[in-house]
Amino acid sequence: MRQVEELKTPKSDINALILDYLTVAGYPNAAAKFSTEANLSPQQPSSSIYARQQIQTFIHRGEIENALHSLNDLDPSILDEDEPLHFALLRLQLVELIRKSRPGGDIGPALEFAQTQLGPKAPRTPQFLEDLEKTMSLLVFDHDNLDPTLSALLRPSLRQDVADKVNKAILERQKQRREAAIRHLVQMRAWSEDIVRKEGKKDLPSRIDLGLDGDESDRFGVENGHESMIITQ
Repeated sequence: MRQVEELKTPKSDINALILDYLTVAGYPNAAAKFSTEANLSPQQPSSSIYARQQIQTFIHRGEIENALHSLNDLDPSILDEDEPLHFALLRLQLVELIRKSRPGGDIGPALEFAQTQLGPKAPRTPQFLEDLEKTMSLLVFDHDNLDPTLSALLRPSLRQDVADKVNKAILERQKQRREAAIRHLVQMRAWSEDIVRKEGKKDLPSRIDLGLDGDESDRFGVENGHESMIITQ
């Protein structure tokens, strides 16, 4: 701990990590403003970051059809070459249709979508078929009393998971890193702590805070007036 406290990380390195996170996660306005304030060159054009942010925003709002159109406009080859990602988006669209049809609504649109869009794809892959069957169960059971595995389909976390996958797919297609460097640093620290505990050479606490607010192991927030990428209903 003394060595950690004595280590002085250059401010330029910290600024570079922050800009990298804002760029990879998809905060165009924050990245542009921060790069100017920190006197750093932008890592990607703002237009490229905005395109990713817009697609993720559609997904977090449950507007999956708009997300699909925007993703195809950006690069149609992404969905053509990544069938699991395409299926994940279509399944999420089905979830949103089912959400709108319950309770007491018209389930016709959800059934038709499942038959025409997901039905032809599901038999080719066992996991696709299992995911479709589980999703269709939402039409049968009361949404207020669901099994945990089914209720998870209606939580915002599913939208977030799909949005993250889409963001990584776009970055990979653009030959960019799929994750922010700061995530790798956190993972490396967690791995190092685990190794030390397993070897038993040091008596470490069960949890060592990183000094961040909120869920440190999941997502780093953007504050101080910067735009928010995560929008849920």
